Amino acid sequence: MRIAAAALIALSLTACTKDGKLRLVEEATETRWRMITTDQDRERLRNWRKAWVEALPKARKADAAAIAEQGPLFEPDQTLSRAMPPAGDYKCRTFKLGGQRPEMRDFTAYPWFSCRVGGEGELPTFAKLDGSQRPMGKIYAESDTRVIFLGALELGDETIPLVYGQDGKRDMAGYIERVGTARWRLVLPWPTFESQLDVIELVPA
Repeated sequence: MRIAAAALIALSLTACTKDGKLRLVEEATETRWRMITTDQDRERLRNWRKAWVEALPKARKADAAAIAEQGPLFEPDQTLSRAMPPAGDYKCRTFKLGGQRPEMRDFTAYPWFSCRVGGEGELPTFAKLDGSQRPMGKIYAESDTRVIFLGALELGDETIPLVYGQDGKRDMAGYIERVGTARWRLVLPWPTFESQLDVIELVPA
């Protein structure tokens, strides 16, 4: 029984379709992200809604028009099926909601940068390719409406990326959801720096 259970846990999370697109393969037991996530990040992911509840009103007060303009991007429960973005190049932009301290801004919108969804072995990956703050990491199966991102933050002119679990201050944990026909968001609750919630919008390049 133990051998059988271990075999189920070891099932691959992704497979390559005939057209080369990545798709997630559901595991029969527990998804791998639960086995490698740190205590800190399990807490972040567990309290994702609390992050929205605290950060969104602050951001709306700071710039209600900008929040409204983005429609479903800032609606916590707006989710569609096929959460995993197809492999390829994307435009992405980061929004920071809710300052961690009173002197910090409660809403910041950054310009578009380049991102990529690809593959590393058997797991899909996400990477922001330019800018001074560059999340990069792996994507894990969760459900048809949500997949989990675990990664690390690359800063400035660094060229050797960190891996998840190497530095707790750089670790990033969040989830990816589809919020439009070809529009996704990577939501990072309680990031280490600046904000209470980061939302990274992704659209095909």
